[in-house]
Amino acid sequence: MHSVTMTELSAQVPLALADKVDQLAARLERSRGWVVKQALMAWLDQEEERSRLTREALDDVDALRVVDHQAVMAWADSLDTPQPLTMPA
Repeated sequence: MHSVTMTELSAQVPLALADKVDQLAARLERSRGWVVKQALMAWLDQEEERSRLTREALDDVDALRVVDHQAVMAWADSLDTPQPLTMPA
């Protein structure tokens, strides 16, 4: 079995947040640490995805793969009309 080196982190959080963590831990029958670790892993995954998408978008801009702002706004404004425009490409 593969062993993982661990370290302990600490952070001060508002009491209301700590209470929510404790309530969730009790409901899931897990420890407070387990809940915090799951939340931290999910947040890090989300931030990594946000960073990847930002890099992709910047690559699109550099390659001039963009849609004109006015075309997007006209399309968005048309969505609640009887004949919406085709989505700009």
